[in-house]
Amino acid sequence: MNIEDLQTFVEVADAGGVSAAARRLGLSKSIVSRRLARIEAELGVQLLTRTTRGAALTEAGITFRDHASRASDEIDIARETILPAGDLRGRLRVALPLTLGPSHFGPVLAEMARQHPRLKIQASYSDRFVDLVAEGFDCAVRGAYLQDSSLIAKRVGPIHGKLVASPDYIKKYGAPETLDDLVRHQALMRGTESWQFMDGDKIVSVQPQGSFKADSASALAVAAVAGLGIAWLPNGIIQEHLVSGALVPIMKRHPVPPGSVYVVRPPGQHPTRRVRVLAEMLIEYFKQNQDIWGGDD
Repeated sequence: MNIEDLQTFVEVADAGGVSAAARRLGLSKSIVSRRLARIEAELGVQLLTRTTRGAALTEAGITFRDHASRASDEIDIARETILPAGDLRGRLRVALPLTLGPSHFGPVLAEMARQHPRLKIQASYSDRFVDLVAEGFDCAVRGAYLQDSSLIAKRVGPIHGKLVASPDYIKKYGAPETLDDLVRHQALMRGTESWQFMDGDKIVSVQPQGSFKADSASALAVAAVAGLGIAWLPNGIIQEHLVSGALVPIMKRHPVPPGSVYVVRPPGQHPTRRVRVLAEMLIEYFKQNQDIWGGDD
């Protein structure tokens, strides 16, 4: 049985349809359909029921999918084991944040592709929360505070941030000095999140209020520069604005506690060497760019 046909069936089963699986695999729908037809013909059973909304597994398909997934994983591990030391091939599908991904993590992926020309990298940049299992990703790069989940996480570097505002905002409304002052100011937020600050050795949460919200840290930085309010942002986003003076740090007596950047992957017995190598390269990236990601001296 062709291993590519087997892996294609698993992708269709997990994606819920031929079109979605084709996008994940970077193939045409006709190729995916031919592979499915071949595997069903070889088994002599129908694995999927095609519908107008996608595809649903038959009873046989449900049983076969589990075995096919395990077999595909074992083949991947076997391939990596016999490859020359350091050589990678296959596909790496990774989700990254749109805010920091292209400028900071994109070069790491480009270098990984340069070092491993037989590796097919599919990077998806978005600030939305991606469901790795449902959407078929091998891993994701996430920060700054990792929520509890069943995902397996590898810390690759620190991420520090600050509370900032523009000089015009401070001139007009003043700068908050205490945590109680903060709730009376316009906060620029992603949603209804809490902000955390150090109060001596304790971490204190504050529920800010504000009328401007965006799902991108870069957009919040632009709004802060425009004087719309106060923003809580990572150093990697605001460094340029701090150097130019467009933004200034505020509430220095209550610094933002440091967070971390992680490579997260779905639970499984063995992380692929592709994911391990990506994590190692990101660890090295953070070591070499401590001026951007590190805390204040």
